[in-house]
Amino acid sequence: MNGNLFAVLSSRIPDFSKGHRRIADYILSHYDKAAFMTASKLGESVGVSESTVVRFASELGFDGYPELQKALQEEMRTRLTAVQRIEVSFDRFGQDEVFKSVMLHDIDRIRRTLEETNHSDFSAAVETIVNAGRIYIMGIRSSAALASFLGYYFKLMLPNVTVIETGSRSELYEQLMHMNANDVLIGISFPRYSKQTVNAINYAKDIGAKSVAITDEADSPIAMKADISLLAKSDMVSFVDSLVAPLSLINALIVAVSIQKKDLVSHNFAMLDRIWEEYDVYEKNGGGM
Repeated sequence: MNGNLFAVLSSRIPDFSKGHRRIADYILSHYDKAAFMTASKLGESVGVSESTVVRFASELGFDGYPELQKALQEEMRTRLTAVQRIEVSFDRFGQDEVFKSVMLHDIDRIRRTLEETNHSDFSAAVETIVNAGRIYIMGIRSSAALASFLGYYFKLMLPNVTVIETGSRSELYEQLMHMNANDVLIGISFPRYSKQTVNAINYAKDIGAKSVAITDEADSPIAMKADISLLAKSDMVSFVDSLVAPLSLINALIVAVSIQKKDLVSHNFAMLDRIWEEYDVYEKNGGGM
């Protein structure tokens, strides 16, 4: 099916049969609940048979109801308020099954990211970062944690790395004012998408700098603007954004860049080891950075 699912449903309601119109009306009015219903449950809720729901999905151009359900879940992630997300999580999980359900969902996100990642795009992103004069990294709200993690390791590995601190619009451009065509901006954004991150990608494009988007879908606002897009699944389980697959992708990006810059990275960490030892940074039995 082409186009926005909700727009398609709204435009086709007059042409639907009575049963299909009831399904469409329910989805448009209760998409936060319908997205997680089985075909039989959705049919029961609107007073039609399960087979009618399956035929409805086929009429919309989907191979089956699971494909319609997946499309609905993807559409709704940008629409739900925080309160609606909380209500969805209460409806979906009992207290005893939260741990297992969340862990299994995260495993599935990593699997889907691995299967759907374009490896040529990943390689192009690595080459762009390695060859950049200066690297700017930006993520807002929950994506700020990802930007901070990526920036922490890139600063240890490479010179000229800047993590953009979020603030007012004027402060954003003040931090980007020295960017030029030799630089790269890595923008990180997941639903609900940040306008400031989109603005930063637009600014990079305007001055001829390269841009890499780390996001969830090829048609997300920053992916559509960026030169290269790296996609990681972050489907919502609750009001908490799942950053497991995006973080795994970022881990892979850090390792890939470190391999390309092996000599520089080895030199930097040898120096850091001496500094950490001299100034007693870590406990003797401790590890990590």
